[in-house]
Amino acid sequence: MAGMSIRGLDDRVLARLKSQAEQEGSSLNSLVLRLLQGAGSDRRPGALQKFDDLDTLAGTWSKQEALAFERNTAAFAEVDAALWK
Repeated sequence: MAGMSIRGLDDRVLARLKSQAEQEGSSLNSLVLRLLQGAGSDRRPGALQKFDDLDTLAGTWSKQEALAFERNTAAFAEVDAALWK
């Protein structure tokens, strides 16, 4: 069996991997092997990817939820003239 070292791994990523392995009750090695090999029914696509946008949420609200959001956030669109004097 081949061994492998991963250089340049961010400390935060390593901490997340260790935490996930602990939550699953598996070793760090087993978790990384499973993620790299794409095995396991609980594997989420892109589990280790970082996203800086909300594209995955687009289109997931019902019309009723979208209207409720607009209603509840409408106050944020109002400008308080007293704050701009």
